[in-house]
This record gives sequence, C-alpha cells and structure tokens, in this order.
Amino acid sequence: MLLRTPFYDFHISAGARMVEYAGWEMPLLYRGIAQEHVHTRAHASLFDVSHMGRIRFGGKEAMVLLDRVLSRNVGKQNIGDSRYSLVCNEAGGILDDIIISRDETDWLMVCNASNRLKLLEHFRTVLAAEKIDARIEDQTEATAMVAIQGPGAIERLANVLPIDIKAMKRYTFETAEAMFMRFTVFRSGYTGEDGAEIILSAKAASMAMKILGGKMNRPESTLQPAGLGARDTLRLEAGLPLYGHELSAMHDPLSAQLGWAVDLNKEFIGASSLRVIAQQGCKRKLVGLELDGRRIARQETKILHDGKPAGAVTSGTFAPTLQRSVAIAYVDSHFCAEGTALSADLSCEPVPAKVVKLPFYKRAKTQSTGGSDAQH
Repeated sequence: MLLRTPFYDFHISAGARMVEYAGWEMPLLYRGIAQEHVHTRAHASLFDVSHMGRIRFGGKEAMVLLDRVLSRNVGKQNIGDSRYSLVCNEAGGILDDIIISRDETDWLMVCNASNRLKLLEHFRTVLAAEKIDARIEDQTEATAMVAIQGPGAIERLANVLPIDIKAMKRYTFETAEAMFMRFTVFRSGYTGEDGAEIILSAKAASMAMKILGGKMNRPESTLQPAGLGARDTLRLEAGLPLYGHELSAMHDPLSAQLGWAVDLNKEFIGASSLRVIAQQGCKRKLVGLELDGRRIARQETKILHDGKPAGAVTSGTFAPTLQRSVAIAYVDSHFCAEGTALSADLSCEPVPAKVVKLPFYKRAKTQSTGGSDAQH
C-alpha cells in the first residue's frame, strides 16, 4: 500500500494527477508540467516534498557518526547552517545525496525518499559495528514538508511567518512557533529559484496549508501548487542532480562533479577509494549538453563522438524556460571540455549536441539570498 503525505486531501481537492513515486502517492501535476514550471520561474509555487526522508541524530557521539558516514566535515558546520553532503559506500559509490542541518543539540538530515530505509539500515549498521554512542530517529511520517519556490516566494512567506526570512542567508534555518504550531524554515530549495522549505508536525499540515497557501485555488493567485513533473524540469534546468539519474551506487562524487562536497582529508566510508580515483583521474564526468532542435534525449540515450560511443544521458528535457533541448550526461573525460561537438543517438539517428557549462539556467542574484545555490 502506498504512503500518503499529510497534504493528500489538498492534492485531490486541487485536481492533482496522482502517481506512485518511491512508495508514496504523489501529485505529478495539477494544470500541466510546463505551465507549473513557467509559473514557478515567474512567480512562486508550492511543492509537497513530504515524501523526502527526515532523520534526526542525537546523543553525545552524533557528530562522530555523521563524520563517519558523510563526505563533508560536519565538525566545521555552524549551528543554524545546512550543508549538502554525500553518503558513500566503501567503493566510493553514492548511496545518496543529502542535506544535513546542525541544531543546538541535534542534527537533521533530509534524504531522498527512495533511499530512506536503505540509509537507516546503513547508519544503524555503522552505529553498532563501531560502537558509537548516538541515537537515530526517523521522523518522516510524523512530519510534513513543503517547499515554496520562485522569485515571489520570500515576499509571500515574509507576510505570513513570524521570522525575518528576508534576513536569512541561503542554507541557514530557523525554528519558530505560530498559532501553537512549531516549525523549521530552511532557506533552500531544488528548483534553481529563491525560496524556502518548511518542516512541521504532520498534525499541523492542514492548518499550515491554509496559512501558507491562502487563496491558491484562484486562477489569478501568484502562488500555485506544482507537482513532481515541474520539480524535475526545474531542477534539470538548474543543473541539479537527481538520485537514480545522475547519482547512484555506480557513480562516484568526483565523476559527478561534486568534489566540492567531498573532504578527502578526513576518514569517512569511501574516502580511501575516492582518493585513488582522484589520483588516477575520472574515466567519465558529468556534463551539460545542448541539442539541436526540439527532440529530447531521455535517460540512457547514447552519446557519440565521431559516431563512436562516448557516454550516456542521465536526464533530458525540452527546457520550458530556455526553449531548447538540454540533457545531462556522463561522457568520456577527454570529451568534457565546453564546446566539444558530440551527438545524441535518437532512434538510431544522431542529433548534433555540444557540451555546455552547467547550470543551463541561473537566476539573477538578489542581495537577500546570499550563499551558495548548491542543492541536495
């Protein structure tokens, strides 16, 4: 039986087309993927992301555990900060990419829905094997999570939240209370736009939707609900990786161009293997591609150089904002230079493509959004 988020009734009342995703019944779209995508870039959209895993770590050696299983040095992370990091296996393959946030006493990890149970088992195995004094609590089904994304998102939230969200920097978070509801606001997102993600009790989800959503059911509303379809095309335009596409246990962080999220000066699971890869060099690397015409290169489409195999697509779409066909692909490392001419094998017909710099789309920075846009 599929799990349902606390916002399920809202999705049905809003006319969402529901689909199975990582064991959850989730909204694919409400009005149309392209329409929701464009609205997010122009105004703001609300996404239900309650399917994503939320795992809390505590105890006197919580930092020891996290430093062992994460690729970044959590000891250098300040209270109130969130960081993108990776969980790897011994071979350096990616088990998941996550966001880890440091509170005054505990740590909160947000992970991909499809990997939550796998990660919980992995963390508990490490905990027991290395006799680490820490506790792990899966809070996913007891909480809800929404993302409000777009150029109008922060202004909208500033009018309803009792915190100065405009003063928050990217990848910081604050916990507050409103109408007896305790919630945590993270200045982050997965669309390439400004915005925030909010975690609160599942029991408060209905009230929170009324406060955050307001009159979303009106066609003229500048805040509209958006589904998984638009979330995927938005993240692809922003060059953000998706587990199961760009990332997997068969791929390492260095080949995925995520070396900035790996600290090879510390010991973590997979570090020794990644040092070997760093020394020998990556055989393939993740790059952006721009294709001629409007045809889409889907996952596993072969990439060719002079008619010979040179790689494979991990994600592709016709980008609604850019109005061109784009893709992300792993290609042989000597074909990774920007401007390199390649082709995508679409139905045995090569379509010209060239390597371009990621992200494909980058929003204009504003003074209030400081920090990095690197995402989970």
